[in-house]
Amino acid sequence: MLVDDEPLDDFYRPATPPRTRPERTAQKDADAIGDDEPFLRARRRVPVRKGILPAWAQKWMKTRLGIAGLCVLGLALLTILAVSVIAARNFLNHDPRFRIDSASSIQTFGNSQLTRADLLSVFGSDIGRNLFFVPLAERRVSLEQIPWVEHAIVMRLLPNQLRVAVTERTPIAFVRVGNKIDLVDKDGVILEMPPAAMAAKHYSFPVVTGIEPGDPLSTRRPRMRLYQKFITDLDASGEKISEQLSEVDLSDPEDVRATVPAKGSDLLLHFGYEDFLNRYHNYQSHLAEWQQQYPRLASIDLRYERQVVLKMADAPADPAPAAVAPEAAPPVKHVAPAKHPAAKAHAKKPVGKAVHR
Repeated sequence: MLVDDEPLDDFYRPATPPRTRPERTAQKDADAIGDDEPFLRARRRVPVRKGILPAWAQKWMKTRLGIAGLCVLGLALLTILAVSVIAARNFLNHDPRFRIDSASSIQTFGNSQLTRADLLSVFGSDIGRNLFFVPLAERRVSLEQIPWVEHAIVMRLLPNQLRVAVTERTPIAFVRVGNKIDLVDKDGVILEMPPAAMAAKHYSFPVVTGIEPGDPLSTRRPRMRLYQKFITDLDASGEKISEQLSEVDLSDPEDVRATVPAKGSDLLLHFGYEDFLNRYHNYQSHLAEWQQQYPRLASIDLRYERQVVLKMADAPADPAPAAVAPEAAPPVKHVAPAKHPAAKAHAKKPVGKAVHR
């Protein structure tokens, strides 16, 4: 017998979880407010500050008496500040603890070629002076006017000391100045040194000519750059060819001339301004042949393409030297520039024909 009970929808519907107390309370509140009205939370007011002055100063500014009081207070603060600065300055300038008492208060670093006395000669007027009165920029300029000093730094060390640090120049060649031999650095600055000290250093450089003390550094510096390129190129193969040079003439920037010893005499080689190593190898491979054919060989010009120019030494009976372009002249990679008079004179001459001057 079938009995119609309640519908089975509730049986198949998932059970609703029981509500907790906070949820029921929130639901009652929502029902009390109503579904149409949103729940609004009161916001905390943030005080707005008007002006840069504090509140008590703004109150004073509303009255004449307050304005006058603020002005007096500001002047008092400025007066106290100015007095403090003046007092601190007087203390630093006149306190004996900041006085440079002796040369022992000056520290020196970085000098190897120069003596300590050479550096201290710049600070002779600063002994007994207040540390803060020493013009550091002027002293640095005076130090850098010493030829051996490339760069200098002068610092104050409280309470009463100076620190002097110098970077000295590095010589890269001897230079002939009149009848004297000095040193020269990469910038063309001539560095004097007593012969005894020079011998003690065991320097081994070629002697450079064409660097004159009267020439400006703007002239000397490019010539020494060319000298560095010349030496670097010759030594690029590791043969240390530069050690065989006795003298390098830089007076013509487009023709580096070097003197090398050969069988008890000196030969003058013209290298031009480039391709130095190949031109030296050209000279080296044919030197024996040239000397056998021309015993009075004095100069070899290596600047021209597929020919060389040989110049003979003056003979006692015939003072006129001769220039020869030999038949066995080897090829050379580069041609001398057209602006050289010698290049124009020999460029049209065929290889293997002797030409006498």
